[in-house]
Amino acid sequence: MSRYFKELDYICRFKALLMLTEEEKAFLEYWEQNRTKERKTWRQLLIGLPLGLLFALPILINLFSGWYIRADMEARSGSSPTVLIMAVLIIASFFAIFSKRYKWERNEQRYKELKGKEENE
Repeated sequence: MSRYFKELDYICRFKALLMLTEEEKAFLEYWEQNRTKERKTWRQLLIGLPLGLLFALPILINLFSGWYIRADMEARSGSSPTVLIMAVLIIASFFAIFSKRYKWERNEQRYKELKGKEENE
């Protein structure tokens, strides 16, 4: 009889691991409603742009502070500041889209894993 209870206890613990928590259920509900909206590139750009500009800000500070005189002379003689600012904005935009797309992929992977877990219940 003791072996029966041990096996039953093991099955109950295993089944408890397969059940979804309230946080996971809330995530599933949220992601089902918002996954297509958050996949759009324009939305990823708009939401991620502050982070991208925060990433690009040290580049601009470094460029315009003038602490490295030779690089400052090279930047001012060979190209216009407009080209440099455009390059920084392109870097910021790329970083913004890339970081938001990576976050979307992580959420999508988590959603698929939880959906699989939910189907096994």
